[in-house]
Amino acid sequence: MNKLLSNPLFLVPARILLALMFILAGISKISGYEGTQGYMEAFGVPGMLLPVVILTELGLGILIVIGFQTRLAAFLLAGFSIIAALIFHSNFDDQMQSILFMKNLAVAGGFFGLMVAGPGPFSLDNRGKS
Repeated sequence: MNKLLSNPLFLVPARILLALMFILAGISKISGYEGTQGYMEAFGVPGMLLPVVILTELGLGILIVIGFQTRLAAFLLAGFSIIAALIFHSNFDDQMQSILFMKNLAVAGGFFGLMVAGPGPFSLDNRGKS
């Protein structure tokens, strides 16, 4: 395989790009708390779970960026993405919801890949290792 394409340095932007969506979504949910709570409840998800959702998105997203407990965080965010797809984006009669469903599955796939590859050398998981 081409050395450039297998360079573990690419795991740094991979981690950042995968996690960024969750970090920004968590921040957005804080600023639009009541609206998000109502949206969740419209789909049968108790609004009192919103703090858990925010902590999941922000906390696990930050862990992915810094490369700490990366494999576990990636596994949990993959599951979170699949569950969110099934609950909030399974109306396949609506083309936008179908696209969002597929986006969530693709993101989960990225997290499964990160789970297998690990965080790479520039991470807290691998600090001090050569």
